Amino acid sequence: MKILITGVAGFIGYHLAQRLLADGEQIYGIDNLNDYYDVNLKKARLAQLTPNKNFQFQLLDLNNREEILQLFQDQDFDCVVNLAAQAGVRYSLENPFAYVDSNLVGFANILEACRHTQPKHLVFASSSSVYGTNAKIPFSVSDNVDNPVSLYAATKKANELMAHSYSHLYSLPITGLRFFTVYGPWGRPDMAYFKFVRAIEQNKPINIFNYGKMQRDFTYIDDVIEGVVRVMHQPPKPQVNKEHSNARYKIYNIGNNKPVELLNFIEVIEAAMGKKAEKNFLPMQPGDVPRTYADVDELMHDVGFKPTTTIEQGIEKFVRWYQDFYQSQNQEVSQTI
Repeated sequence: MKILITGVAGFIGYHLAQRLLADGEQIYGIDNLNDYYDVNLKKARLAQLTPNKNFQFQLLDLNNREEILQLFQDQDFDCVVNLAAQAGVRYSLENPFAYVDSNLVGFANILEACRHTQPKHLVFASSSSVYGTNAKIPFSVSDNVDNPVSLYAATKKANELMAHSYSHLYSLPITGLRFFTVYGPWGRPDMAYFKFVRAIEQNKPINIFNYGKMQRDFTYIDDVIEGVVRVMHQPPKPQVNKEHSNARYKIYNIGNNKPVELLNFIEVIEAAMGKKAEKNFLPMQPGDVPRTYADVDELMHDVGFKPTTTIEQGIEKFVRWYQDFYQSQNQEVSQTI
């Protein structure tokens, strides 16, 4: 298949491209390489992909409506995986328009391009953040998600509504994936686990919000990618529901189905690094939620998969990658000086 991956220089986009290239697919990747976090890390991910003859890359922003539509018309993609978005809950408090531009306007441009070119399947990234402070656990895709507690969460909920309307109006097969705290090698430096490892490595204190009384359904990147690939190959069928919508539309949770206490998570990191963390205990941050916990029954039923990587296995792999990657980066810097 010829597959478009938006946000291909991002954490999940990079891993998905690696997997699909290994499967023999043709990958066209786009990314705007914004500076929300270290652009050099994004370029290092791309450098892993570009030697493959089945990979093409274009520097392109989702907000560029004309170029997005032209790309779709020129390439005639079989499948589109939209992973490009402005990420981060706390940053949405500081820079709300970045989320409007990328997550709302940008996604509308993808939907319009799909309407005009009719790919066989559009898969897009949603987020566990749509559940807000949902009291019912585990979080099910059938739960009400009308109470987001951050603008980031609100844009992801809006994406789901936009996608449903386009699926209903234009018979587009669309699947949304609610990711639960994805972690692993080549991960995002703005994520807590990445910050913890960096701080411990540098003998600096780590900030622990809500005094450590947090639970997260940490999901290892390889498990996420396996779920994405299986979903890609299974476009949803038309289903007439009680709202009389015939949309070819589906939402899945992709989470580990096993939340971990934040303090236990930090203990696993300490064990992997052989080093204790100095801890600063702080109150809950605005826009944050106390826990996440994925119900993955529908994912298991429809595509026969649920994540299996333990937090100990996943963190061990991340720490080894982190130490190897930044050691090599430091060596390159010292050689150029």
